[in-house]
Amino acid sequence: MKREIEVFDYTKEILDALKKGVLLTTKADGKANAMAISWGTLGIDWGKPTFTVFVRENRFTKQQLDKNPEFTINMPCGDYDKNIIAVCGTKSGHSADKFAELGLTEEPPLRISVPGIKELPLTLECRVVYAQKQDAAAITEANRAAFYPQNVDSSFHGANCDYHTAYYGEIVAAYFIE
Repeated sequence: MKREIEVFDYTKEILDALKKGVLLTTKADGKANAMAISWGTLGIDWGKPTFTVFVRENRFTKQQLDKNPEFTINMPCGDYDKNIIAVCGTKSGHSADKFAELGLTEEPPLRISVPGIKELPLTLECRVVYAQKQDAAAITEANRAAFYPQNVDSSFHGANCDYHTAYYGEIVAAYFIE
């Protein structure tokens, strides 16, 4: 069962959860994947509520979003297994089925094709309305040095030398899974 909410009534809860880590879930070619994120924005673009996520170019999640431009944001409420965020932040969907490994329960969506996650019940369903690759020249030198070091082996999956694409997702449903 889902209890729909007005997303901006929960702004504090959403942003507090984001600081600690939430899941960005995608689904393409019949495979759901969840990636831990702590970067994102909640706002209004083109007169619609949006959640913007930033996904590095080499991530499996980017491939998924490019195939199916829909995603859910899944946030914990109260006590939860912190291993969920840890595993989804360290393993790649290229080689791991994180849903099976963690025993995550896919919750059927209301308006898109990507599931929510029962174990992280505060859910935003989003449909991409705009995507933009970052312009490296427009990023401050300090942020480039801190977040995009170019002196690492870029063939290593965990190397964070590549830039992000920003995906602006119109929030088409917001709810608690109960």
